[in-house]
Amino acid sequence: MDETAIRRALTRIAHEIVEKNKGIDNCIIVGIRTRGIYLARRIADRIKEIEGKPLPVSELDITRYRDDRSKAVLTSDIEVAAGIGDTDGLPIDVQDKRIILFDDVLYTGRTIRAAMDALMDCGRPQSIQLAVLVDRGHRELPIRPDFVGKNVPTSKQEQIEVSLTEVDSSDQVIIIHQRGQAG
Repeated sequence: MDETAIRRALTRIAHEIVEKNKGIDNCIIVGIRTRGIYLARRIADRIKEIEGKPLPVSELDITRYRDDRSKAVLTSDIEVAAGIGDTDGLPIDVQDKRIILFDDVLYTGRTIRAAMDALMDCGRPQSIQLAVLVDRGHRELPIRPDFVGKNVPTSKQEQIEVSLTEVDSSDQVIIIHQRGQAG
């Protein structure tokens, strides 16, 4: 995907979010750190253009909720909060809100599971909807996105790399073919 394709996909997702939720009342968009928060902010900007009012945007750090971290690391964490906050880092209230969780790439589903655990530690949302820029398949958990920018079937030997101008030098999505890996 180039910059134009990413922009079109995000515009379409923004319209789908508004349509599915019959507006944006009681909604919060939550971006998973790192690239998910930048995509969430872009979606919120498009929704503001559509609806004429802002959609709250929050950032979620799921580091301590990942299942690939050792228990020793988890028990030594000094963090007490789930790591969710508004763009100023302040905690947000998710209780009875419709959460639109945004990430760049959906692969095994483990990042999303960690994000849902983090959200549930902050309260009980009315619902959690999932938006992703790219769905590459290969799920290990029963997680399905509500909003998808592009489905990109890949092999397990391939990797999807998302570049965004906020972090990288350009907007693009590319497939990287990994060679010589066992398994």
